[in-house]
Amino acid sequence: MAELDLLSKGLATCQGCPMELIARAALKVLGPNTVTMTPPSCAAILTGSGDETGWGIPSVQTVLMSLPAFASGVSEALKLRGRGEVTVLGFAGDGGTFDIGLQSLSGAIERGHRAVFLCYNNEAYMNTGNQRSSATPLGAVTKTTPTGKREPVKNIDFMLLHTPLAYQATATVGNIRDFQRKLAKAAAKDGPSFLHVLAPCPSGWKFPTDQTIQMAKLAVKCGIWPLFERENGRITLQQSAVDFSLIPQYLHRQKRFSRVDAPLQERIIREAKARHETLLRLAELDCL
Repeated sequence: MAELDLLSKGLATCQGCPMELIARAALKVLGPNTVTMTPPSCAAILTGSGDETGWGIPSVQTVLMSLPAFASGVSEALKLRGRGEVTVLGFAGDGGTFDIGLQSLSGAIERGHRAVFLCYNNEAYMNTGNQRSSATPLGAVTKTTPTGKREPVKNIDFMLLHTPLAYQATATVGNIRDFQRKLAKAAAKDGPSFLHVLAPCPSGWKFPTDQTIQMAKLAVKCGIWPLFERENGRITLQQSAVDFSLIPQYLHRQKRFSRVDAPLQERIIREAKARHETLLRLAELDCL
């Protein structure tokens, strides 16, 4: 018997889009006992409008600022009905997570609702034409930062270390097995989980569409995107070695960093090293 495909083929995502791949890989883990919701974003292509959707599971299109509030209500309704086998999956980009949806995400985590909040981070508002978000890296060119973003990225992972998440992890489309392992852990927790997945966007980051996976792998290898998880009060890093000397290569392979000069490049490298050192120190703690 052919395996059930829980996400339609032939969806109108961009060539090389990592978001669709993340969604497909997620459903391979979670299966049909899943309810998903997306805000207005690139993921709206999957959810559709009206009575048509690309998901083969129950799905809903929320308002941009309130996906975690929707997830909270669905989670509580499932609890009242004794449907603990159903996973509630919030599937949002950085705009609906870092910015407009941050308040409701904070509330959902504080209240302890059982749900997986997955952020596929393409580092800008890509669905509306590539405008900056607080997840946009320092120096990146967008429609609203034509000379390069002047502010560093909001470190939402470090922010959420101080919240009562049942599970927290970073992942990348460049390592699907690691992503799926972490998602399985998140779905098994009796509480809120946050999974932050790097999603290199060819159209917004300006690199060839056949290099999405390579770009994600390079982000990890050079230390721009640290892989870690927080579980049972401990932080564990997944990468055994980081080569910060590859950061210039990572920047130069994306035209969005065309405005980055030598001093700014050095600042980007210093900040990546500082994040890594902080994680190493946190990983040595017995409890967080």
